[in-house]
Amino acid sequence: METNQQQEHVHLLIIGSGPAGYTAAIYAARANLKPVLYQGIQPGGQLTITTEVENYPGYPEGVQGPEMMVDFEKQATRMGADIRFGLATSVDFSSQPYKITIDETKVMTADAVIIATGASAKWLGLPSEQRLNGSGVSACAVCDGFFFRGKDVVIVGAGDTAAEEALYLSKMCNNVHMVVRRHEMRASMIMQDRVLKTTNIMVYWNSETLEVLGENKVEAVKLFNNKTEEETIIPVSAFFVAIGHQPNSDIFKDVLELDEQGYIKTVPGSSRTSLEGVFACGDVQDKIYRQAVTAAGSGCMAALDAERYLSAKGHHN
Repeated sequence: METNQQQEHVHLLIIGSGPAGYTAAIYAARANLKPVLYQGIQPGGQLTITTEVENYPGYPEGVQGPEMMVDFEKQATRMGADIRFGLATSVDFSSQPYKITIDETKVMTADAVIIATGASAKWLGLPSEQRLNGSGVSACAVCDGFFFRGKDVVIVGAGDTAAEEALYLSKMCNNVHMVVRRHEMRASMIMQDRVLKTTNIMVYWNSETLEVLGENKVEAVKLFNNKTEEETIIPVSAFFVAIGHQPNSDIFKDVLELDEQGYIKTVPGSSRTSLEGVFACGDVQDKIYRQAVTAAGSGCMAALDAERYLSAKGHHN
């Protein structure tokens, strides 16, 4: 190993923050595993780009996503977790202790690793979409639809998630304009039927978004029809993108077993990955539920699994 690299050994390294990573840190710290957690590129995870969280138990008035993540972090710190700013840039799991490089310079070695790197919403890649993100542009209709009650909105996507979110929006919004790139949806037949039977959902087939219009908030969306080659401008108050999520698992792709979409595979009913002593929790291994409360639950599982693993291996403090 190069001598210019700093190296530090820990019992348990947690990669990533958010409900899964912070909950794992809370449990691991209470079990006296002295966990070190690196927060990653987006400390607090996806919840830091969510405004109001109303569905997390214990917050009867609701809570702002970023504020909730500050609470989680404070609780983990109070329990004794060592929380640091930094991004895991590569891993070497070929032998134990496992090596994790942080910010391409510092090497951490660990007896056990919990991966909580989460997932990121996929975007269309329009400059206007990024510019108005948080001002009417959102990748989570279930999180933000409530703020557009009685308004007209657009949702882009053709899978089950897009169909579910369109139906969710149809219950509170005036009209839902659903933009589908091809002449058919990928969603299951039952979901498609529900969408097509809902009178205030208008489906735009063979269409793509050219631009989201508006200075400081979403005011309209410009669509292009690939068949007729016509452009249409629809006045709306919100633009929801539901084209899927990408798990943040790139650095593990040749190291751990991933599914075809890149989610880390875990043994059902546990957080165990294909390598002993490496555990995964939260959205990096969950493409079904993707909720703060389920991520927190899986973070708890990962810490308990890691604790059992370390004590069976005889790694005592």
